[in-house]
Amino acid sequence: MITVSERAAKQIYTLMKNENLNEEYFVRVSVVGGGCSGLSYKMDFDNENQENDQIFESNGYKVVCDMKSFLYLCGTELDFTDGLNGKGFQFNNPNANRTCGCGESFAV
Repeated sequence: MITVSERAAKQIYTLMKNENLNEEYFVRVSVVGGGCSGLSYKMDFDNENQENDQIFESNGYKVVCDMKSFLYLCGTELDFTDGLNGKGFQFNNPNANRTCGCGESFAV
């Protein structure tokens, strides 16, 4: 399962409202090659399901992930921080063996 923290849910609401996205849209998360640790996280808004998508509901939002990415993201929490050390969405991924300093890429 992929979950959304309360802080991330509030930020998703704000972003979707600012972009005038209706309830047909959902959060799509995935893993792509690249970054200083080998794999990077990707997050978008989407309104079209793909074959083999994994679908989850958390804190009022639908989170969708392709099966290949889900193998890396199983158990991950999508969080949001606006602290002094950086602002933005964070993937709290229990499967990551190491992450880079910026937190945007990881390795398993």
